[in-house]
Amino acid sequence: MTTRRQISRFPWCICMGALIFILSGTATASDASSETSNTPRSNGLSTLASEMVMQAMGMIGIRYKYGGNEPEDGLDCSGLVRYLFKKVWGAELPRTSEEMSRLGEHVDSRSLQAGDLVFYNTLQRGFSHVGIYLGDNKFVHAPSSGGQVRIESMDVGYWKKRFNGARRINQSE
Repeated sequence: MTTRRQISRFPWCICMGALIFILSGTATASDASSETSNTPRSNGLSTLASEMVMQAMGMIGIRYKYGGNEPEDGLDCSGLVRYLFKKVWGAELPRTSEEMSRLGEHVDSRSLQAGDLVFYNTLQRGFSHVGIYLGDNKFVHAPSSGGQVRIESMDVGYWKKRFNGARRINQSE
């Protein structure tokens, strides 16, 4: 299976280490022990957000393919987001990043939580690129032709300059 080969090339210890680093300041032990529902919280990660982040980390190294919807064939940015939301929530999201930008509620960049969608203008038009926020000003996305799913810092000038906004999708959408 192509996906296993692609993922296995990325050392899992690095992947898990990155995840632990990203999430280390996001939830406390008392938050985790009091987690009893899938509703978002202002402090820490919801169960669904945690699962979204874990599944997203598992996609690192999958090759980019324009119009790609399945990891075995490759994924584009919206294909990655759609695949993960379907897998984690069972939710069918629209096909394009621009359509996704109309869902959920607007989130200020200072209030981002893991699992939120972050949008960028990468093609001289708004909301032409989408990724999933991981925490610590990092997001996971499928970048462009020749690339692979990877983690980026929102602090990098390229991404700062092109940021269009963020949305929080509710499970019911």
